[in-house]
Amino acid sequence: MTTPSRKSERASAPPAPGRIARLLDGIERVGNRIPDPFVLFLILFALVAVVSAAMAAQGAQVEVPGGEDGPQPIRSFFTAEGLTWLTTSLVSNFIGFPPLGVVLTVLLGVGVAQRTGLLMALVRRAFGSAPRWLLPYVVALVAVSASIMSDASMVVVPPLAAMVFKAAGRHPVAGLMGGFAVATAAFSCSPFITSTDALLSGITNTAAAGVDLGTHVSPVSNHFLTFTIAILLSLVGGLLIDRVLEPSLERAKVTRERVAAEDAGRAEEGPDTRMDPELSPEERRGLRWAGVTLLVLVAAVLAVCLPEGAPMRNEDGAFLPESPLLSSVVFLVFLVLALPGVVYGLVTRSITAGADVARMMGHTIKEMSGFIVLAFVMAQFLELFNWTNLSTWIAVQGAEGLEATGFTGFPAVVCFILLAFLINLFIISGSAQWALFAAVFVPMFALLGYEPGFIQAAFRVGDSTSNVLSPLSPYVVIILGFLRAYEPKAGIGTVIARSLPFSLVFLVLWTLVLAVFFFAGIPVGPGMEARI
Repeated sequence: MTTPSRKSERASAPPAPGRIARLLDGIERVGNRIPDPFVLFLILFALVAVVSAAMAAQGAQVEVPGGEDGPQPIRSFFTAEGLTWLTTSLVSNFIGFPPLGVVLTVLLGVGVAQRTGLLMALVRRAFGSAPRWLLPYVVALVAVSASIMSDASMVVVPPLAAMVFKAAGRHPVAGLMGGFAVATAAFSCSPFITSTDALLSGITNTAAAGVDLGTHVSPVSNHFLTFTIAILLSLVGGLLIDRVLEPSLERAKVTRERVAAEDAGRAEEGPDTRMDPELSPEERRGLRWAGVTLLVLVAAVLAVCLPEGAPMRNEDGAFLPESPLLSSVVFLVFLVLALPGVVYGLVTRSITAGADVARMMGHTIKEMSGFIVLAFVMAQFLELFNWTNLSTWIAVQGAEGLEATGFTGFPAVVCFILLAFLINLFIISGSAQWALFAAVFVPMFALLGYEPGFIQAAFRVGDSTSNVLSPLSPYVVIILGFLRAYEPKAGIGTVIARSLPFSLVFLVLWTLVLAVFFFAGIPVGPGMEARI
């Protein structure tokens, strides 16, 4: 029997992880010690209940500067009012939980498109023969642009990206996590005008009304900046997927395979996951008819949008800031997935009866049963957090702390970005956070000579880039469910550790680009200079 030399052992040993990799592994280990999400939100509910009682006993109050309601007391959960609130609103809290309807509706459409075979055939057709090196950049570009679908982007893009990577023989988890991290951390930038632009500008104008600056913030007031950063983050996001995320997954995979091989006393190679890009004649016919269905659907949508007085326009004949079209995004995403999926299934005979569609949708909901249960307790926690006024108190205290620093110039803007980054970990609704922040910071920065639209742009940097790190975000929990299909032992720490490089790199780059706009005097949008 021959004994392998030490040199050959060193040559076959997996490469030692670098310091950054060890740091991320440590974050993952610590994060995975966080209790299971269901237990976590029960603990947070109890914690908010106890803190609210303690603060209420001290007579704590919170007042939003410029608010019309005056000081609001911190409400205690352990009172007759608190207990009545829970017993009377338990059902409405659950049913009215915004991500619940969005996620389940979109996934019903995804379930049909996936189980009929449409999505896999489309992925094979579009990406099966595409250059492997290009896929991370395509996924990142789609993820950045998908914010036009609003929150649905964080549900639709990741699983499709995983399918694309798997079809190309690349690590599907890199597609899943990369698509999620880019779509979520870059949510507030897009090459297109989105409903987020309209929503934030409306809040900004309301907050700026009291200082009478004579300027108006419109949905395009940040577009020069968001368009620029969207292109940059697409490139950088693809680079992070390709050079950081996927190698770290492959490194972990090599280590696990090596341990398993040593235990078994033999070496094994991983299976070839690359799929055949060639489609059968039946699949090609199915794709053609699905494409025809999509074109008919697009034509129908244009018919109710383009003509003057069309029903999808608002009362002013426009689409922004609000309109039936923008309010129908989830419905349209569902149709775009479900109708072509049904047609594809009929052509390829994966659907032979109407009951098949219901069965496919039922299987999809069954797979999401864990999220539905979790949504119940998440909704109660978030509603309690808001009802007690603790969420408002945290935001106002943060704002007052920043104001007390006395910073001026661009350092004050950077501090504001960092504050938005941190507070967003607790207040997961960007519009709700901006409603609180704008009332404080728009007048404050106006006195320092800053345009409201520029401060809104700065807020978007911090708010967007930390979306992917909040364990309170329902979309972090949703992606954990997707991830566990590949890694059953994954936890919240796994999601946060793999998303952290995207969050921090995007934060730094976005801030640097904002600084270039600021110091070079480039408007962040049409007519929107940094200075008044």
